[in-house]
Amino acid sequence: MPDGATTRDLIVERMEVTLTRWPLKMKRRHGVGDVERSMPGVILKLTTRGGLVGWGEAAPWSVFSGTAEGNAAALDVYLRALVVGRSASDVQTILDAADHAVVGHAEAKAALEMALDDLRGKALGVPCAELHGGVVRRDIPLSVSVADPDFEADLDFVRARLAEGVRLYKVKTGFLTHREDLVRLERLAAVLPADAEIRIDYNQGLEAWDALRKLRDMEAFRPGFIEQPVARERRDAMAMLAAALDTPILADESCFSPAEAVEMVRRGFADAVSVKLMKCGGVRRAKEIAAIGGAAGIPAYGGTMFEAGVALAAGIHCVASTPNICLGAEFYTANHVIGVDILERPLDLSNGASHLPDAPGLGVAVDAAALRSVTVEARG
Repeated sequence: MPDGATTRDLIVERMEVTLTRWPLKMKRRHGVGDVERSMPGVILKLTTRGGLVGWGEAAPWSVFSGTAEGNAAALDVYLRALVVGRSASDVQTILDAADHAVVGHAEAKAALEMALDDLRGKALGVPCAELHGGVVRRDIPLSVSVADPDFEADLDFVRARLAEGVRLYKVKTGFLTHREDLVRLERLAAVLPADAEIRIDYNQGLEAWDALRKLRDMEAFRPGFIEQPVARERRDAMAMLAAALDTPILADESCFSPAEAVEMVRRGFADAVSVKLMKCGGVRRAKEIAAIGGAAGIPAYGGTMFEAGVALAAGIHCVASTPNICLGAEFYTANHVIGVDILERPLDLSNGASHLPDAPGLGVAVDAAALRSVTVEARG
């Protein structure tokens, strides 16, 4: 531990759960649902007897997994007793108890894990990536999503990101007609330089019976991958598409857990997988999914929900310490989509990449005034 630190520094004395409402800079449309003006979220703050502060964040989406209100309640009502009075060094025991205390609520458990790891990293004086196996990359290629219903605004957004060195662009499809999607892709391709890559994400937006015909049209744009073209439960159709197409199929909603990653390998319903802390419950489960995929030669991509800076910092530490999450990551929302950045210093997204913070723990600090400005309810 750093000079002056003791085991007392890791005993959690106070737990604060804040329900937030994030304003958005732009509208977002996805095959599974639209987001117009704002998104709810949860910020978790743990304070130890020694005065250390650990931060966590839950970023659910009601049409995808859970609700912010439900995850805030899970933390406040069911998980609080597992944490207060315990040492952050007991993180695995606490997480195991959390799985028995309340089913689901992966986002709440991810927030709890990242706050405990933030405390441990600060007490030990090392970044969280060092706690998760060591740094394998400090710079992660940044992917941004093209999802604004105002496509002219999206093209302006793309041009601005190109000037910053971003070369990975994931186009959200399936919320317009197939012909309109093809026109959007044609116009985007005309803007992008030769070294940029288009990726396509349907967010379950296609009917399984009609997917193959449409996806063959999409292959003309030589996308790096096509993400989750059909409904989560249609893994049979995912397997058929993965076998029929030259373009890799990437599983998102069809693979939430390590158990589903095993099924992915056995059934061959994806060529790659999106790993998200929010859908699987934190860094440890994310690394399990990536390892299962890696054992079968299936690479992983760093996905996100509508996450602010705390959760994105945890994601950066996860990808920075996981060899098989090698397809880049979409850690752009705090800087470019959410209207209030609660970090004292924004995440470094320079030169087309997200960069690993060097400070201990998550390596970020929260601006109390900015957090208050988006607070709906605070508990604890």
